[in-house]
Amino acid sequence: MYYNNEVSRYLQSNKILALKFDHALTDVGKSVSHQIETIGAGAKRALYYTSCFTEEYQDVCQQQKIEDIRFTKGVYHLLRHTDVVYEMLKIYFEDVFKYKTSEQIEHIKQILMTVNVHIAASSLTNAGFALATASSVAVGMNLNLEISTLAGRRAGGVIGGIGIYGVVQKAADSAHRLHFTYPVYYSALYAQELEMMYFLIEPLFDRAEALKAQWASDGGIADIITKMIR
Repeated sequence: MYYNNEVSRYLQSNKILALKFDHALTDVGKSVSHQIETIGAGAKRALYYTSCFTEEYQDVCQQQKIEDIRFTKGVYHLLRHTDVVYEMLKIYFEDVFKYKTSEQIEHIKQILMTVNVHIAASSLTNAGFALATASSVAVGMNLNLEISTLAGRRAGGVIGGIGIYGVVQKAADSAHRLHFTYPVYYSALYAQELEMMYFLIEPLFDRAEALKAQWASDGGIADIITKMIR
């Protein structure tokens, strides 16, 4: 019996070790894949800039220059204010609750409570509930906002530069998608010079299907909030 227990413990410990090793390889694979993807996006953007040498593609060149400037402004806000993600969430929820009555907000709050999601709002006004909801979502987020990490911390020289430019391309693509799918929210972010930072929260919005809020019922909005927090 003692021998069987020892064998069992040995197999169990080696299974755990194997799983940890497998997870480590998966994480490394994802990291390498992400860096390759980012560098590829940077190379594509650099290639687009060759259009600056041709008269018929000056609009493409001009658009990228504008995106670069807008991205720089977004990074400036990111470096000055550590709550840039909270600001984007606040702007989002301000739009979501803009035309909601106090009764509708109370209804949404009650739906959330049934799934054990509690929004600690000091009041049930549109602005108050938007601030409280943005805070609740922001607290649950775990984002690494370092641009150097997004581009590939260990990449150097030309490849590192292309990696950084790849982040700009990703930001531009993300902003374009938002402009098409939720123009009101895009315009609100644009007014605050934050539309090029939307890519930081886009994965969360995709997972929660947050852009559907513009057409969603009270129950649909509660579901979106629940997915964002969890």
